[in-house]
Amino acid sequence: MQQSEHLMNIDRDAIWHPYSALTSALPNYHVISADGVRLTLANGKQLIDGMSSWWCVIHGYNQPQMNQALERQLKDMAHVMFGGLTHTPAMQLTEQLLAITPEPLNAVFYSDSGSVAVDVALKMAIQYWYAKGEPQRQRFISLRSGYHGDTLGAMSVCDPVTGMHSMFADVLPEQVFIDQPRCRFGEACSEADMAPLKKALMKHTDIAAVIMEPVAQGAGGMWFYSADYLTQARKLCDEQGVLLIFDEIATGFGRTGKLFACEHAHVVPDIMCIGKALTGGYLSLAATLTTHEVSSTIDNGQPGVFMHGPTFMANPLACTAALTSIRLLLESDWQANIHRLQQSLEEGLAPCRELPQVHEVRVLGGIGVVELKEPVDMKIIVPLFVEAGVWIRPFGKLVYVMPPYIMSREDLDELTTTMVAVIAKYGELSLV
Repeated sequence: MQQSEHLMNIDRDAIWHPYSALTSALPNYHVISADGVRLTLANGKQLIDGMSSWWCVIHGYNQPQMNQALERQLKDMAHVMFGGLTHTPAMQLTEQLLAITPEPLNAVFYSDSGSVAVDVALKMAIQYWYAKGEPQRQRFISLRSGYHGDTLGAMSVCDPVTGMHSMFADVLPEQVFIDQPRCRFGEACSEADMAPLKKALMKHTDIAAVIMEPVAQGAGGMWFYSADYLTQARKLCDEQGVLLIFDEIATGFGRTGKLFACEHAHVVPDIMCIGKALTGGYLSLAATLTTHEVSSTIDNGQPGVFMHGPTFMANPLACTAALTSIRLLLESDWQANIHRLQQSLEEGLAPCRELPQVHEVRVLGGIGVVELKEPVDMKIIVPLFVEAGVWIRPFGKLVYVMPPYIMSREDLDELTTTMVAVIAKYGELSLV
């Protein structure tokens, strides 16, 4: 226990955690092991993980086949530079990605994280138009309440108000933002829903691409919108000769009920970003896929190469993790698992609709969202969840879960029952 206290003092005094201050009053909980859907803390307490470690651990923790695959790869090589060299895991992963992503996506660029994958997508679009003799096309149309990452390029297409990056406004490229779709998932879109995008495309002649999170906006607000919007957006982009980028980092690999969220609309973007669940949560890896039209145009233009190249690009261990995770997903009855998650989340979170502090409950695939009327106080609600034996980390007004796909009905019931109870208790405490 003394060693644990010593380490936690280091954590408290010297480690910055995501979106936190060193002087933050928010506690960090010391995890010493993880197995299946449970995290074990240093004090011995176990928590059911409702977050899939920010949506990526879809097969659960300590997965035997994932472990074995990485151990085998480790004996061959942990890393080799990708400049001028290649290796089997990268080639096999590319073959697999091209087989499962929609045609005509047929070129893959690997990077280290989702934010970088988005930056790569933006650079691809800009370099594409540069190669076509239209270098003025350097801006992007993005949806309000969208979130695409924390690097400078990705930040520039995040919502400028809710995107948490307003202080950097003077150094970010100035993009064009339009209202998020209000047509809900399962509904058709009206002309009024599409009007902001149509107007922006008609008004601005310097647009390189439109970027959006298909069907489900993630960290910008957990909003689920109509697949018909994607269909209409694709049509408008084609009419105006603008590229379309889909950020599938949060939605890819089954989370919304389709392998990729764009499949809800049978629409293919010109560029697609994937990450998070790509490696089953084992290692950081992302990819940006594009069409032959985009890749060949860049290759045949000046300077004749795509201008990006991460040091750890296509790391062999990460590629092995991704290959194994995709195989596990495809060999499982993942559609049934997502349907089971959705049914459990819909039934389990329904009582929240009766709570006075709740604005709305939304469920899509393996995503369950309880939107409160006021922002949550993290110092109060997170300890309540931990005390109750679950790991849930809300943000803003949203208390949400994205459980691992393997979570049993019993654990799902415990997770949702705890959510309802904690939100109810939190509401009572907030009134005190």
